[in-house]
Amino acid sequence: MLRITAILSAVALLAGACTRPVAYRSTTGAAWGTTYHITYKADRDLGDSIVAEMRLVELSLSMFEPESCVSRINSGATDSPDSRVMDVMEISVKVNKASKGMFDPTVAPLTDLWGFGRRGRETPLPDADAVDSVLARVGLDKCSIEGNRLIKGHQDMEFDFSAVAKGYGVDCVAAMLRRNGVHDYMVEIGGEVAVAGKNARGTGWRIQIDAPTSGADGHEAFTVLELSDRAIASSGNYRNFREGGDTRIGHTIDPKIGRPAETRSLATTVVAPNCGLADALATALMICDPDSASTIIAQFPSTGAIIMTADSIYRINM
Repeated sequence: MLRITAILSAVALLAGACTRPVAYRSTTGAAWGTTYHITYKADRDLGDSIVAEMRLVELSLSMFEPESCVSRINSGATDSPDSRVMDVMEISVKVNKASKGMFDPTVAPLTDLWGFGRRGRETPLPDADAVDSVLARVGLDKCSIEGNRLIKGHQDMEFDFSAVAKGYGVDCVAAMLRRNGVHDYMVEIGGEVAVAGKNARGTGWRIQIDAPTSGADGHEAFTVLELSDRAIASSGNYRNFREGGDTRIGHTIDPKIGRPAETRSLATTVVAPNCGLADALATALMICDPDSASTIIAQFPSTGAIIMTADSIYRINM
């Protein structure tokens, strides 16, 4: 009896040692030229797994990584997209069709030309001939997927998935957390957010939407949304722009004309089932007028938007 009791006691002690407390944990850092803030409820620290997941996204989708999959596709070194490129292509095609070409990841040569890409802000502003020359290489509708091959519409076409990749990366981190049994989390990378379950107070996650008057570094609140099991992404030119003479030039490129979009919209926010979709839609809505925005949003179930102009606030399914 003493032996059995001793064994049972040892088993109980071992079980107790293996039991880890479930708690809300937070991790912050820098990635993809921005910052991230992630809070999740788990019985262990998943910080290393979060960093590893973000690195995998970067090695697939970053134009600034010479050996990333998208860089190799752009250079012509391969025409075989990996699973992450295929995922963002699927989102891009849907939003491109819904927006009638307002969202287009083949604008990479144009973002470079206008100083918002790899060449940097010191790039001289282009003339009309330069824009027209580059515009001939733009158009997602000219591309196709054939088996495991991505067929470009032009041999010099390049992809810039930055308007969807950050949101998609948020989704990838969120999926990794779910694979590890996490049901309550908030993943924020560079302002794009996915949330699930409840926060530490037992309520939905409260996500602030900045006003377009916030400036480059400020965070003046426009409103706060309480969300669960949703994603949210915003786009605006009030933080990412350059000066051209007496004109402020925003980073949102209109792929139809090859120039920075001339738009009434100061900022757009989209709430959607996943962050990749929200990210792409927020960019598309920056280019179109509010009436067209309603038509685009109507094509995506469980999706809503807020569009801020200088004199009005438009709420679509919100």
